[in-house]
This record gives sequence, structure tokens and C-alpha cells, in this order.
Amino acid sequence: MSSEPDHRIVCHLDRVLEERGVTLTELSERTGITLANLSILKTNKARAIRFTTLTAICDALDTTPADLFSLRIG
Repeated sequence: MSSEPDHRIVCHLDRVLEERGVTLTELSERTGITLANLSILKTNKARAIRFTTLTAICDALDTTPADLFSLRIG
């Protein structure tokens, strides 16, 4: 079985956190999302995300889904 993901969605949570000067721990405290789940997103290992989770992250970081995700071409 291939270790490559079967999707082309890329999460830019690491970049958005850095731009806003927020740590993963601080984001976890603001949103109530576990560090483990945020880390999975940050390292692009997530297979899915709930809209409630996405909304909480966007609200906490004053951002949009378009800032957090992109589609890898090719």
C-alpha cells in the first residue's frame, strides 16, 4: 500500500500560525481541539476535517478556509 495520500489538499496551518504568532498549544486552548488533532492537520496527515473544527480554527485565527487549504496541482 502506498504512503502517498489519495487526495491533493494541502493544509497551511503551520504558515498561518507563524504569520499570526500563535502556537499550536495556544490554538488548542482557544478552540478546545486537542493538540494531537491539530498536529495531524499541521503535518498534512489528516484524512478529513469537520466543519465545526474548521469553523473553530478560522474563528480563532481570524482566517478563512481558503487561507488554510489549497489544492496541489498534478
